[in-house]
Amino acid sequence: MAEVREVNATDPAAVAALAVEVAADLVVIGPEAPLVAGVADAVRAKGVAAFGPSAEAARLEGSKTFAKDVMTAAGVPTARAYTCTDAESVGRALDELGAPYVVKNDGLAAGKGVVVTDDRAAAERHAAECGRVVIEEYLAGPEVSLFVVTDGEAAVPLLPAQDFKRAGDGDTGPNTGGMGAYAPLPWAPPGLVDEVMRDVVHPTLAELRRRGTPFAGLLYVGLAITAAGPRVIEFNARFGDPETQVVLALLETPLAGLLHAAATGTLAAHPPLRWRDGAAVTVVVAAEGYPAAPRTGDVITGADRAGVIQAGTRRGVDGTLRSAGGRVLCGTATGPDLAAAREAAYEVVRGIELAGSHHRSDIAAAAVDGRIDLPA
Repeated sequence: MAEVREVNATDPAAVAALAVEVAADLVVIGPEAPLVAGVADAVRAKGVAAFGPSAEAARLEGSKTFAKDVMTAAGVPTARAYTCTDAESVGRALDELGAPYVVKNDGLAAGKGVVVTDDRAAAERHAAECGRVVIEEYLAGPEVSLFVVTDGEAAVPLLPAQDFKRAGDGDTGPNTGGMGAYAPLPWAPPGLVDEVMRDVVHPTLAELRRRGTPFAGLLYVGLAITAAGPRVIEFNARFGDPETQVVLALLETPLAGLLHAAATGTLAAHPPLRWRDGAAVTVVVAAEGYPAAPRTGDVITGADRAGVIQAGTRRGVDGTLRSAGGRVLCGTATGPDLAAAREAAYEVVRGIELAGSHHRSDIAAAAVDGRIDLPA
């Protein structure tokens, strides 16, 4: 499908040089670490269009404290929070905000830097391990992920999705980078996307422009739908999995043209997005030991089926496909409705064999059964 080139993804000069060498029309930066390192800045400095925010704007994901500061300045509805760097300030914040305790690593942590717990000792332990943390009040209500493509001025929302952070069924076990997702959300309040664009996205983009660091790329808005309305849990500066797998499965508009418009400041002139009917579900197949200490190197069979998206995989010297990460594969499927898409996604997963692997069996189950209650 593509020519693979060796490059250090977090080396801005190396990525920019490769973009020039291959005469790239568009560079799309996926992970957060290259964005925070300034890869988009270096590529754009060579005159090549890049989809992804500058290093300064990517601090929305790179620093929870920075994100909170921007939200406060922009009047964005979010949880009360304190930045803490020592045991004394951590204790005060935990006392004031109470349980459940929400403790977030201030920096990048590959989606695993957040602990939500009723166990005070566990909260204190996570804070001590991270060093610098943001401690927030807990936001009660179902979570929603909204991707927004923006050129810094214009902003186009994609379909809202819901992902599942906990490792085990029934939202048990440790937090992960995400164990599955589905879209669209049959239970979402009417007007939700318009409200989030008005109260969150446009004020945030305006504040970043005011600071002289406009945000162009993919703004991920993680929300809790609380009794008081949508509240921002976090921002990310790129497409996040597993929600990307389901949102893009339903996008009929060609993705490359949309990203190119955002990268070149012409998003306002881009035609309205077209979406496929129906729903999409993705289920993550994780390695034994994930998220704490995933085992790698195991042989995978059944991954050549339609709907399998590879993530933590590699080819062995003997040509076999082997696990090379914690979240190894996704089984993704669409269907005329959520129930059909869910069944099809699990059918894909059932055909995959990876020793010791695990996956959640309840992805999208509550939505299919109508069991998601919005706070009154």
